Amino acid sequence: MADSIDLDTYGARFREDPHSVYAELRSLGPVHRVRLPPPEDMDDTYLVVGYEECRTALREPRFAKSAAAGNFAFHEEDLIGTHLLIADPPQHTRLRALVTREFTMRRVEALRPRIQRITDDLLDEMLVHGESATTRRADLFEALAFHLPITVICELLGVPDIDRAAFRRMSTGVVASPNQEEERAAFVELAGYLTDLVEDKRRSGQGEDLLSALIRTTDDESGDRLSASELRAMAFLLLIAGHETTVNLIANGVHALFTHPDQLAALRADMSLLDGAIEEALRYEGPVECATYRFATEPTELGGIVIPTGAVVRIALAAADRDPARFSDPDRFDIRRAPQGHMAFGHGLHHCLGAPLARVEAKIALGSLLERCPGLASDGPPGEWLPGTLIRGMRRLPVRW
Repeated sequence: MADSIDLDTYGARFREDPHSVYAELRSLGPVHRVRLPPPEDMDDTYLVVGYEECRTALREPRFAKSAAAGNFAFHEEDLIGTHLLIADPPQHTRLRALVTREFTMRRVEALRPRIQRITDDLLDEMLVHGESATTRRADLFEALAFHLPITVICELLGVPDIDRAAFRRMSTGVVASPNQEEERAAFVELAGYLTDLVEDKRRSGQGEDLLSALIRTTDDESGDRLSASELRAMAFLLLIAGHETTVNLIANGVHALFTHPDQLAALRADMSLLDGAIEEALRYEGPVECATYRFATEPTELGGIVIPTGAVVRIALAAADRDPARFSDPDRFDIRRAPQGHMAFGHGLHHCLGAPLARVEAKIALGSLLERCPGLASDGPPGEWLPGTLIRGMRRLPVRW
């Protein structure tokens, strides 16, 4: 068995600049047996840091997503139910087929005018409230990056007037809790909320929103439908994954532009570079640091290491997207780069269902922000990076214009 590396020995550096740690590990090999630092605090985890090995691992059928394959129990399945990120074929195939019948590109494209309107309203409010006699400043996370995705996903799902402060607390607790007790409490609270939401939608039966459509969706051939537990789990996945990824795509993208003023100037001079800027932001500082857990169902060789049955496998998307074997000068943020092949949204069977929606929101948000805020710049250090290895993001981004 390979020697284990305790990632906690890297201290704050691993949280603040995981890319440098991944680069060190990658120089030693593409796969390592590690102990994850708190709050995950998991021993005997196999961390994949090489691009080709990450790509292989993401489509490896012997790396299961169901926790039962590794004799683990997680809050998600116990309290929420089974969703796409913790299911394997044929269950995953069935769930994805039912969901993709309704969560289509046509539905996403139809949202464009509404996303623009929400963005305009948020920027109107930011510009008014941020104006004073001597300064123009705001917390961009609070003013735009948080509120745009949560408003869009709530309207898409038909969530009525969610308590945004409560949802932020639950969402952060689920994806980046400082300890397992707070994580479980967040899951319990969110599970109760979603159970009531699904039941209310089922009783009314009239909505045109995505969740109502999923409740009514039936497979043409088999007559199969999503159960109440599966609907709750799907609402959880769309709310949390659809919200957190886009929040941090917007905030991380703006932060990357601030720390690379030449690229910000280039984008201002030529807004046709916006699509490339978003793709480079996804590669350079994507919102998902590591893919969710996988479990080896049999001994599997990867990158010269044999991963034993039942072992936890963590695929570092952030490490793959800074691998110099795939991307030249990978630590350089370059909006003119052709970043095809980045893995910010995963790869293979579990490629992110909401990637098109995240891209649309990010393009509208960044384009509108730069158009309406000439001279947009950082107004001090951002908030701390979130704990854990799942989500790469912050909860504060002060700006001035």
